[in-house]
Formats: sequence, C-alpha cells, structure tokens
Amino acid sequence: MQLEAYKIADHNQKALEAHQRKLSYWTDEIANAEPIIQKLIDFQIAIPSWALGTGGTRFGRFPGGGEPRSLEEKIADVGLLHALNQSSGAISLHIPWDIPTDGEAIKSLAASFGLRFDAMNSNTFQDQPNQEHSYKFGSLQHVDRAVRQQAIDHNIDVIKHGVALGSNSLTVWLSDGSCFPGQLNFRKAFERTQESLQEIYTALPDDWKVFVEYKAFEPNFYSMTVGDWGSSLLFATKLGPKAYTLVDLGHHLPNANIEQIVSLLLMEGKLGGFHFNDSKYGDDDLTVGSIRPYQLFLIFNELIEGMDAKGMNHATDLGWMIDASHNVKDPLEDLLQSVEAIQLAYAQALLVDRSALEEARDANDVVRAQEILQEAYRTDVRPLVAEARRRAGGALHPLALFRQLNIRQQLIGERGLKTIATGL
Repeated sequence: MQLEAYKIADHNQKALEAHQRKLSYWTDEIANAEPIIQKLIDFQIAIPSWALGTGGTRFGRFPGGGEPRSLEEKIADVGLLHALNQSSGAISLHIPWDIPTDGEAIKSLAASFGLRFDAMNSNTFQDQPNQEHSYKFGSLQHVDRAVRQQAIDHNIDVIKHGVALGSNSLTVWLSDGSCFPGQLNFRKAFERTQESLQEIYTALPDDWKVFVEYKAFEPNFYSMTVGDWGSSLLFATKLGPKAYTLVDLGHHLPNANIEQIVSLLLMEGKLGGFHFNDSKYGDDDLTVGSIRPYQLFLIFNELIEGMDAKGMNHATDLGWMIDASHNVKDPLEDLLQSVEAIQLAYAQALLVDRSALEEARDANDVVRAQEILQEAYRTDVRPLVAEARRRAGGALHPLALFRQLNIRQQLIGERGLKTIATGL
C-alpha cells in the first residue's frame, strides 16, 4: 500500500504546535542544532527483507497477519516505513529467500518508493530444496571441495543479482564451525574458508565491498570458524582492500566491549558496516536500544570520533542496517522503534563536547570525562530527531500515525490473516 503524503501532513499539522514548543530550546539555545538536524536527515538505515515478517525460534512462530507474500510486497512495506520516518531509504536482500525474477522491474519498483538496494546477503547456513550438497558440516570450510564450490558459486550468483539491482556490497555470514572437540581441524578449516572467500573476492566488481560477518556461537557451540572480530579482521586483511569486517551487535559474548572493537576496526580502516539489534543473553535480535541504550550511545560515540578522524562521511562510508527478529511484536512497529533508537543514539553522540573530553582525558580527569559523556546521553534529543523527520517529509510521530491509520489492519485486508513472509 502507498501512504498518501496528505495524511502525514495532517498528522504533522495537528502536532506542530506542541513540537515547536519542545524544539524551541534547541533552536534558541544550542548553536549546533542545525548541523545535527542535517546529519540526521542524511543518515539512512537499511531494512532487511527478512525482517518484515514475524520472526520465531526453533520452538515456534506466530505470524501476525498481513505479512508480505513476495519481494514486491516487502519493498512496499519498506516504502511504508520510509514514508513514515524518511530514514529507511534502503532495503537489503537475502538470497535465496528473496530472488528477484526481473531485476530491472524490482529496481524500478524500489525507486518508486524512494529506496535503493543495500548489501546483498548470501545463505549457506541452510540447505535449500533440490540442493545437491548439504551444508550440515559447513560450507566454505567443508572438507569436500564440491560442497565448497557450491557455496562459492552461490555467493557469486548473489553478486550478480546485486549488480542487476544497483547494490555494491556482499555480506557473508557463515554458520561454519564445530559442535564437539575433535570434530574439526581449526587450522585447515580456516585455510579452506580463506581459499573459498578468495574466490568470491576475485568475482567482486571493482566498486564492490565484501563484509565478513562474525558470530561467537550458534548454531555451532564448540567453535565458529569466523567466531570473533579478530578472525573476521584476519580474513578481511588477507583478502584485500575491498574486504571489511561487519559488526552485528548481538554476535558477541556477554559484556563484550563493542565500542572498543569499533574503535580499533576504524583505526585499521577495516570496519565495513553494522547490523543493529539488542540482546539480553546472547544473539537475541531484540529491538535496537531496548536493553542497552547506553552501550548503543557509547558505540556511536566511538563511531563519530573514529569516522571524523579519518574524514569519513557518516551517512555513506559505512553500511547501516537493522537485523532483528520480531517474535511477538508487529514487525513494522518494531522497525519504527529500532530506527528511532538508532537516530537518538546518533544525535546524542553528536552532542559530545569532544574538545572538553580530550582535555579531561589528557588531565586524567576520569570524573569529568564520564560527566561529559553522560551529559550528552541524558539530553532529550527527541525534538531534534522529530524535526529532522518533519523537514524530510516524514511524520513527527511515526509509530503513533501507523497505529492511528490502522495500517496493519489495512495490510491484513489486502493480504489476508494467514500470510507468512519468507525467511527464518
């Protein structure tokens, strides 16, 4: 469905007076309000095609109705999100869950919603119907060359789909690893994976990047062949200048210092992008900012510092994407919440007085350094984020408007109550 612009305009008009009262403090008192608003307008977060349906666990899945039944309907749903918040201007496809049958038609449809195609994602962690070789014991690491070649060929096929859609990056996440001691020769598994990745890397167009994602555990709980940022960095370094590490916030052991990881990867010029989510125990794929919002702020603090030190463009030089599983929430509502949480953390981090922070660090004034960070974190930046949305043509309160317009019920009316989106 298309969201008519006049509905957003009517919503904004009714809320404008209250919004302007809250915004007046920023526009009257804060010198850098305008640059922050512009950065927020420019900052876009990609939505993955697999996140538009209800998620689930190995125990069950409870679809909520009106889920997108095709790639075309998934694009339309991302278009809805983007119309509401003007910050979801890209979609990331997972192959083979969402194979475009007509690349030009799909590309044109996305453009009609103001969307571009972000990173393409391959899948060698599942066996597909009619697949010749199984990935039960790994894909790019497999002891059988025929299995490895099948996985390599799949990744190259994903690149071809991406070229047709105007994407310029490939994300490779491997479930490869081992369940029990003795099952795997770690060194040989790494070497086989490196050789396989090198063949994929060689197939990349000149202007493409490949992101090597890592994960500490699951589905293998004894070892993961790309189990941490160090192994990902090692692969990326060996592959060459078009290879980077991708950080998924849920893919770490509990209490990992993700902000330090981010800082070091930026320092080495090997941070490629982010998958945003939140977690309580492990890779829970919860709504961004729902559990550890302060950590999210600290991560953005390091991102801004590191990117500014290298003269990088915040909006375009890294890949930004949500990767979450909406087991009990409406997926579109959850994604609206996640995008706003990312914007809030980004805006708060932009407020940090970096000169004062460096002075405190140089003086070993630990208390002052903490106060500078927490002063920015405790600042209510919601009026700034809302103003950025309004100026870009989005809704002042996207989630409220989504509910006011009964968008989910409209989608159920169009698609039915028993639809299930492709993906996990």
